Amino acid sequence: MLDRALAAALILARLSADIALPFMGGMKPARLFSQPFRAASLREFVMGEHTTISWTGPNGKTFNPWMGCTKVSPACDGCYAEALMDTRYGKVSWGRGEDRKRTAPSNWRQPLRWNRQAAEAGARPFVFCASLADVFDNEVDEVWRHDLFDLIEATPHLVWLLLTKRIGNVLRMTDVMRHGSRARLPANAAVGATMANQEEYDRDRMKLWAVKQDREPLFTFASFEPLLGLVILDRHAPDWIITGGETDQGHHRARPSNPQWFRRLRDQSAELCRVYHHKQNGEWASVSEVEGPGEIFTFPDGRNVRRVGKRKAGRTLDGVTYDGFPTLAVSLKGEGDGRDLC
Repeated sequence: MLDRALAAALILARLSADIALPFMGGMKPARLFSQPFRAASLREFVMGEHTTISWTGPNGKTFNPWMGCTKVSPACDGCYAEALMDTRYGKVSWGRGEDRKRTAPSNWRQPLRWNRQAAEAGARPFVFCASLADVFDNEVDEVWRHDLFDLIEATPHLVWLLLTKRIGNVLRMTDVMRHGSRARLPANAAVGATMANQEEYDRDRMKLWAVKQDREPLFTFASFEPLLGLVILDRHAPDWIITGGETDQGHHRARPSNPQWFRRLRDQSAELCRVYHHKQNGEWASVSEVEGPGEIFTFPDGRNVRRVGKRKAGRTLDGVTYDGFPTLAVSLKGEGDGRDLC
Protein backbone atom coordinates (compact mmCIF):
# COMPACT_ATOMS: atom_id res chain seq x y z
CA MET A 1 0.00 0.00 0.00
CA LEU A 2 1.29 3.50 -0.79
CA ASP A 3 2.67 5.63 2.02
CA ARG A 4 0.41 8.62 1.35
CA ALA A 5 1.89 10.77 4.11
CA LEU A 6 5.31 10.47 2.54
CA ALA A 7 3.97 11.26 -0.92
CA ALA A 8 2.22 14.33 0.45
CA ALA A 9 5.35 15.43 2.28
CA LEU A 10 7.36 15.17 -0.92
CA ILE A 11 4.85 17.28 -2.81
CA LEU A 12 4.90 19.93 -0.07
CA ALA A 13 8.69 19.90 -0.11
CA ARG A 14 8.66 20.49 -3.84
CA LEU A 15 6.23 23.39 -3.53
CA SER A 16 8.25 25.05 -0.77
CA ALA A 17 11.68 24.52 -2.35
CA ASP A 18 13.85 27.61 -2.79
CA ILE A 19 14.82 26.67 -6.33
CA ALA A 20 12.70 25.73 -9.29
CA LEU A 21 12.26 21.98 -9.68
CA PRO A 22 9.75 21.80 -12.56
CA PHE A 23 7.55 18.76 -13.00
CA MET A 24 8.39 17.10 -16.30
CA GLY A 25 8.44 20.24 -18.41
CA GLY A 26 5.17 21.60 -17.03
CA MET A 27 3.25 18.34 -17.36
CA LYS A 28 1.63 16.50 -14.46
CA PRO A 29 3.85 15.57 -11.48
CA ALA A 30 5.70 12.29 -11.81
CA ARG A 31 4.46 9.31 -9.84
CA LEU A 32 5.56 9.36 -6.21
CA PHE A 33 6.22 5.97 -4.63
CA SER A 34 4.07 4.37 -7.23
CA GLN A 35 4.66 0.71 -6.47
CA PRO A 36 3.68 -1.18 -3.33
CA PHE A 37 6.59 -2.58 -1.39
CA ARG A 38 7.34 -4.61 1.69
CA ALA A 39 9.38 -2.40 4.03
CA ALA A 40 12.25 -3.67 6.15
CA SER A 41 12.06 -2.47 9.78
CA LEU A 42 15.69 -1.55 10.28
CA ARG A 43 15.45 1.87 11.85
CA GLU A 44 18.50 1.37 14.04
CA PHE A 45 20.70 0.54 11.05
CA VAL A 46 19.60 2.65 8.13
CA MET A 47 18.57 6.04 9.55
CA GLY A 48 21.97 7.65 9.16
CA GLU A 49 21.37 11.03 10.79
CA HIS A 50 24.91 10.93 12.15
CA THR A 51 27.85 9.22 10.49
CA THR A 52 31.57 8.99 11.17
CA ILE A 53 32.42 8.76 7.46
CA SER A 54 34.82 11.68 7.17
CA TRP A 55 34.06 12.54 3.55
CA THR A 56 30.42 13.30 4.35
CA GLY A 57 31.61 16.29 6.37
CA PRO A 58 30.92 17.39 9.95
CA ASN A 59 27.12 17.32 9.49
CA GLY A 60 27.03 14.49 6.97
CA LYS A 61 24.32 11.84 6.71
CA THR A 62 23.85 8.43 5.16
CA PHE A 63 20.65 7.26 3.51
CA ASN A 64 19.72 3.76 2.41
CA PRO A 65 16.61 3.50 0.23
CA TRP A 66 17.01 -0.27 0.13
CA MET A 67 19.50 -2.91 1.24
CA GLY A 68 21.36 -5.70 -0.49
CA CYS A 69 23.89 -5.99 -3.29
CA THR A 70 26.14 -8.32 -5.28
CA LYS A 71 29.93 -8.30 -5.13
CA VAL A 72 31.39 -7.04 -8.40
CA SER A 73 34.88 -5.78 -7.50
CA PRO A 74 37.97 -6.72 -5.47
CA ALA A 75 36.92 -3.80 -3.28
CA CYS A 76 33.87 -5.87 -2.29
CA ASP A 77 35.88 -8.73 -0.79
CA GLY A 78 35.61 -7.22 2.70
CA CYS A 79 32.15 -5.70 2.27
CA TYR A 80 31.11 -4.19 5.61
CA ALA A 81 27.46 -4.00 4.53
CA GLU A 82 27.33 -7.74 3.86
CA ALA A 83 29.19 -8.50 7.09
CA LEU A 84 26.70 -6.42 9.05
CA MET A 85 23.32 -6.90 7.38
CA ASP A 86 23.70 -10.46 6.03
CA THR A 87 26.28 -12.36 8.06
CA ARG A 88 25.74 -10.73 11.45
CA TYR A 89 22.07 -9.75 11.52
CA GLY A 90 20.57 -11.82 8.70
CA LYS A 91 18.39 -8.93 7.52
CA VAL A 92 19.02 -9.41 3.81
CA SER A 93 20.82 -12.01 1.69
CA TRP A 94 23.73 -10.81 -0.42
CA GLY A 95 24.34 -11.93 -3.98
CA ARG A 96 22.99 -12.27 -7.48
CA GLY A 97 19.33 -13.21 -7.63
CA GLU A 98 18.65 -12.32 -4.01
CA ASP A 99 15.84 -9.90 -3.18
CA ARG A 100 16.77 -6.34 -2.26
CA LYS A 101 14.80 -4.98 0.69
CA ARG A 102 13.33 -1.52 0.54
CA THR A 103 13.54 0.40 3.80
CA ALA A 104 10.59 1.70 5.77
CA PRO A 105 8.62 4.85 4.85
CA SER A 106 9.74 6.39 8.15
CA ASN A 107 13.32 6.13 6.89
CA TRP A 108 12.37 7.77 3.58
CA ARG A 109 10.95 10.74 5.49
CA GLN A 110 14.27 11.49 7.20
CA PRO A 111 15.86 13.44 4.30
CA LEU A 112 12.83 15.77 4.21
CA ARG A 113 13.55 16.71 7.81
CA TRP A 114 17.26 17.11 7.10
CA ASN A 115 16.39 19.37 4.19
CA ARG A 116 14.23 21.62 6.40
CA GLN A 117 17.02 21.84 8.97
CA ALA A 118 19.58 22.68 6.28
CA ALA A 119 17.33 25.41 4.87
CA GLU A 120 16.96 26.97 8.31
CA ALA A 121 20.72 26.82 8.91
CA GLY A 122 21.68 28.05 5.44
CA ALA A 123 23.76 24.90 4.94
CA ARG A 124 24.14 22.16 2.33
CA PRO A 125 25.09 18.94 4.14
CA PHE A 126 26.30 15.89 2.22
CA VAL A 127 24.24 12.69 2.15
CA PHE A 128 26.00 9.44 1.22
CA CYS A 129 23.66 7.14 -0.70
CA ALA A 130 23.84 4.22 -0.27
CA SER A 131 26.05 2.59 2.35
CA LEU A 132 24.12 -0.71 2.36
CA ALA A 133 23.32 -0.98 -1.34
CA ASP A 134 24.15 0.40 -4.79
CA VAL A 135 21.81 2.94 -6.38
CA PHE A 136 22.68 1.65 -9.86
CA ASP A 137 22.35 -2.06 -9.08
CA ASN A 138 20.94 -4.04 -12.04
CA GLU A 139 18.71 -6.04 -9.72
CA VAL A 140 16.85 -3.07 -8.25
CA ASP A 141 13.41 -2.22 -9.62
CA GLU A 142 13.59 0.86 -11.84
CA VAL A 143 10.59 2.32 -10.00
CA TRP A 144 12.53 2.30 -6.73
CA ARG A 145 15.27 4.38 -8.37
CA HIS A 146 12.58 6.69 -9.77
CA ASP A 147 11.22 7.15 -6.25
CA LEU A 148 14.70 7.87 -4.90
CA PHE A 149 15.30 10.55 -7.51
CA ASP A 150 11.94 12.13 -6.60
CA LEU A 151 13.15 12.30 -3.01
CA ILE A 152 16.51 13.79 -4.02
CA GLU A 153 14.81 16.47 -6.10
CA ALA A 154 12.50 17.25 -3.19
CA THR A 155 15.50 17.98 -0.92
CA PRO A 156 17.48 20.69 -2.78
CA HIS A 157 19.36 21.86 0.33
CA LEU A 158 21.08 18.45 0.55
CA VAL A 159 24.02 17.39 -1.62
CA TRP A 160 23.53 13.73 -2.48
CA LEU A 161 26.67 11.64 -3.01
CA LEU A 162 25.70 8.71 -5.23
CA LEU A 163 28.64 6.31 -4.98
CA THR A 164 28.52 3.21 -7.18
CA LYS A 165 30.60 0.24 -8.23
CA ARG A 166 28.54 0.10 -11.42
CA ILE A 167 29.39 3.41 -13.05
CA GLY A 168 28.77 1.88 -16.48
CA ASN A 169 25.05 1.71 -15.66
CA VAL A 170 24.53 5.38 -14.85
CA LEU A 171 23.88 6.80 -18.33
CA ARG A 172 21.48 4.02 -19.21
CA MET A 173 19.63 4.09 -15.91
CA THR A 174 19.18 7.83 -15.95
CA ASP A 175 18.19 7.82 -19.62
CA VAL A 176 15.22 5.51 -19.12
CA MET A 177 13.75 8.02 -16.70
CA ARG A 178 14.03 10.87 -19.20
CA HIS A 179 11.60 13.74 -18.74
CA GLY A 180 11.35 16.56 -21.22
CA SER A 181 14.53 16.97 -23.20
CA ARG A 182 16.92 16.23 -20.33
CA ALA A 183 18.00 12.93 -18.82
CA ARG A 184 16.87 12.72 -15.24
CA LEU A 185 19.81 12.99 -12.87
CA PRO A 186 18.77 15.29 -10.01
CA ALA A 187 20.50 18.67 -10.05
CA ASN A 188 21.69 18.31 -6.44
CA ALA A 189 23.39 14.93 -6.97
CA ALA A 190 27.09 14.21 -7.31
CA VAL A 191 28.15 10.92 -8.89
CA GLY A 192 31.11 8.83 -7.78
CA ALA A 193 32.73 5.50 -8.58
CA THR A 194 34.77 3.10 -6.46
CA MET A 195 38.15 2.41 -8.05
CA ALA A 196 40.36 0.09 -6.02
CA ASN A 197 43.30 -0.25 -8.40
CA GLN A 198 44.73 0.82 -11.75
CA GLU A 199 42.68 -1.71 -13.69
CA GLU A 200 39.42 -0.30 -12.34
CA TYR A 201 40.53 3.28 -12.90
CA ASP A 202 41.48 2.55 -16.51
CA ARG A 203 38.19 0.74 -17.08
CA ASP A 204 35.87 3.23 -15.42
CA ARG A 205 37.37 6.71 -15.61
CA MET A 206 35.91 7.44 -19.06
CA LYS A 207 32.51 6.13 -17.99
CA LEU A 208 32.52 8.59 -15.10
CA TRP A 209 33.79 11.31 -17.44
CA ALA A 210 30.87 10.60 -19.79
CA VAL A 211 28.45 11.00 -16.87
CA LYS A 212 30.08 14.34 -16.09
CA GLN A 213 29.73 15.54 -19.67
CA ASP A 214 26.26 14.17 -20.44
CA ARG A 215 24.43 14.37 -17.09
CA GLU A 216 26.19 17.37 -15.49
CA PRO A 217 26.20 16.26 -11.84
CA LEU A 218 27.21 18.77 -9.18
CA PHE A 219 30.65 17.16 -9.34
CA THR A 220 32.22 13.75 -9.82
CA PHE A 221 34.29 11.84 -7.31
CA ALA A 222 36.13 8.57 -6.90
CA SER A 223 36.57 6.46 -3.79
CA PHE A 224 39.94 4.74 -3.88
CA GLU A 225 39.02 2.66 -0.85
CA PRO A 226 40.23 0.12 -0.22
CA LEU A 227 43.26 1.20 -2.22
CA LEU A 228 44.80 -2.05 -3.46
CA GLY A 229 47.57 -0.76 -5.70
CA LEU A 230 49.33 2.24 -7.20
CA VAL A 231 47.01 4.32 -9.41
CA ILE A 232 48.19 6.81 -12.03
CA LEU A 233 45.63 9.48 -12.83
CA ASP A 234 45.17 11.48 -16.03
CA ARG A 235 43.25 14.53 -17.15
CA HIS A 236 40.00 12.56 -17.01
CA ALA A 237 40.32 12.07 -13.26
CA PRO A 238 37.18 12.94 -11.27
CA ASP A 239 36.85 16.24 -9.45
CA TRP A 240 37.26 14.82 -5.96
CA ILE A 241 39.75 12.09 -4.98
CA ILE A 242 39.06 10.11 -1.79
CA THR A 243 41.53 7.52 -0.49
CA GLY A 244 41.39 4.99 2.30
CA GLY A 245 42.79 1.74 3.62
CA GLU A 246 40.80 -1.39 4.37
CA THR A 247 39.43 -2.51 7.74
CA ASP A 248 38.68 -5.98 9.09
CA GLN A 249 35.12 -7.18 8.43
CA GLY A 250 33.97 -10.43 9.97
CA HIS A 251 36.32 -13.18 8.82
CA HIS A 252 37.91 -10.92 6.21
CA ARG A 253 41.29 -9.59 7.27
CA ALA A 254 42.17 -6.19 5.89
CA ARG A 255 44.70 -6.03 3.10
CA PRO A 256 47.47 -3.46 3.66
CA SER A 257 47.81 -0.34 1.52
CA ASN A 258 51.22 1.10 0.77
CA PRO A 259 51.38 4.68 2.15
CA GLN A 260 53.19 5.62 -1.03
CA TRP A 261 50.02 4.82 -3.00
CA PHE A 262 48.16 7.40 -0.92
CA ARG A 263 50.95 9.94 -1.39
CA ARG A 264 50.95 9.51 -5.15
CA LEU A 265 47.23 10.15 -5.38
CA ARG A 266 47.58 13.15 -3.06
CA ASP A 267 50.34 14.62 -5.19
CA GLN A 268 48.59 13.89 -8.48
CA SER A 269 45.44 15.54 -7.16
CA ALA A 270 47.39 18.73 -6.58
CA GLU A 271 49.01 18.54 -10.02
CA LEU A 272 45.66 18.00 -11.76
CA CYS A 273 43.80 20.60 -9.69
CA ARG A 274 41.61 18.00 -7.98
CA VAL A 275 40.35 18.06 -4.41
CA TYR A 276 41.94 15.43 -2.15
CA HIS A 277 40.53 13.74 0.95
CA HIS A 278 42.18 10.93 2.92
CA LYS A 279 39.57 9.03 4.90
CA GLN A 280 41.62 6.50 6.84
CA ASN A 281 44.71 4.29 6.84
CA GLY A 282 42.71 1.19 7.73
CA GLU A 283 44.11 -1.50 9.98
CA TRP A 284 47.69 -0.83 8.87
CA ALA A 285 49.95 2.19 9.30
CA SER A 286 53.47 3.12 8.29
CA VAL A 287 56.02 1.94 10.84
CA SER A 288 57.44 5.47 10.76
CA GLU A 289 54.14 6.94 11.99
CA VAL A 290 52.92 4.39 14.55
CA GLU A 291 55.27 2.65 16.96
CA GLY A 292 54.66 -0.44 19.05
CA PRO A 293 53.90 -4.14 18.51
CA GLY A 294 52.04 -5.59 15.57
CA GLU A 295 52.43 -7.72 12.46
CA ILE A 296 54.76 -6.18 9.87
CA PHE A 297 54.13 -6.28 6.12
CA THR A 298 56.86 -5.32 3.66
CA PHE A 299 56.00 -4.12 0.15
CA PRO A 300 58.23 -4.83 -2.86
CA ASP A 301 59.52 -1.23 -2.72
CA GLY A 302 60.84 -1.88 0.80
CA ARG A 303 58.25 0.16 2.67
CA ASN A 304 56.89 -1.38 5.86
CA VAL A 305 53.49 -1.11 7.49
CA ARG A 306 52.36 -2.42 10.85
CA ARG A 307 48.95 -3.85 11.77
CA VAL A 308 47.86 -1.66 14.67
CA GLY A 309 44.07 -1.45 14.26
CA LYS A 310 41.88 1.20 12.67
CA ARG A 311 41.74 3.58 15.61
CA LYS A 312 45.47 3.65 16.24
CA ALA A 313 46.29 3.81 12.52
CA GLY A 314 44.17 6.96 12.28
CA ARG A 315 43.75 9.02 9.13
CA THR A 316 46.82 11.20 8.91
CA LEU A 317 49.32 10.93 6.08
CA ASP A 318 52.83 12.07 6.96
CA GLY A 319 51.32 13.65 10.06
CA VAL A 320 48.78 15.70 8.08
CA THR A 321 44.99 15.30 7.96
CA TYR A 322 43.74 15.80 4.41
CA ASP A 323 40.13 16.97 4.62
CA GLY A 324 39.50 18.36 1.16
CA PHE A 325 35.89 18.93 0.09
CA PRO A 326 34.35 20.39 -3.07
CA THR A 327 33.19 23.93 -2.36
CA LEU A 328 29.56 24.55 -3.23
CA ALA A 329 27.55 27.73 -2.99
CA VAL A 330 25.18 27.68 -0.04
CA SER A 331 22.66 29.89 -1.81
CA LEU A 332 20.32 28.08 -4.17
CA LYS A 333 19.01 31.23 -5.83
CA GLY A 334 22.06 32.57 -7.66
CA GLU A 335 23.24 31.96 -11.19
CA GLY A 336 25.67 29.23 -12.13
CA ASP A 337 26.19 25.83 -10.58
CA GLY A 338 28.11 26.96 -7.51
CA ARG A 339 31.15 24.81 -8.27
CA ASP A 340 34.59 25.86 -7.11
CA LEU A 341 36.72 22.75 -7.16
CA CYS A 342 40.23 24.14 -7.28
